[in-house]
Amino acid sequence: MFEIVNSGGILMLPILFCSVIAIAIIIERSWTLARSKVIPKYALAQVWTWLKNEQLDSSRLREIKRSSPLGQLLAVGLANSRFGREAMVEAIELAAAHVVHELERYLETLGTIAAVTPLLGLLGTVIGMIRVFGQIMLVGTGDANALAGGISEALVSTAAGLCVAIPAYAAHRFFLRRVDALVLGLEQESLKLVDALHSEKQVELKGAH
Repeated sequence: MFEIVNSGGILMLPILFCSVIAIAIIIERSWTLARSKVIPKYALAQVWTWLKNEQLDSSRLREIKRSSPLGQLLAVGLANSRFGREAMVEAIELAAAHVVHELERYLETLGTIAAVTPLLGLLGTVIGMIRVFGQIMLVGTGDANALAGGISEALVSTAAGLCVAIPAYAAHRFFLRRVDALVLGLEQESLKLVDALHSEKQVELKGAH
């Protein structure tokens, strides 16, 4: 491995750094964007049970808010339901903007890595070819080892850049689609709560002033 990195030239270092960052982001987003964490299966049912049994108080509202991104939207909607349907929907939409921002965290960085690493590889190719032509000017074409070193640097850096960029781009597109699906699910679950409350019903929180 060290020999490959060394043969690729100095630009292998930023390419390797980008690969480490990309792997870390992929692992973190795979964990964070799991549907069970963003939209827990029984979250809305639990909230509705508390509402029907008049067990929804301030502490449970805080518990809902901390539980998941969906819980954040439900808690905001419940807190504003007394002001009518429009106010409830508007509050949920404002909270959703923050939730979506959190869901998309690091994805721009991942997309940047996918775009930059091929360019780093290309730059390595150019530098390698410059060295090849420099050797040709100095010693002609008779020194095969010198020429092979420059060509190797050009090829290795290009391959390394593509090996990082292709998975990073695929992961970036995958996570964007997952975020879109999660946002749709959050919207559907939130609207279920709005419709269930018929917009006009006020939610009284025990212990709230």
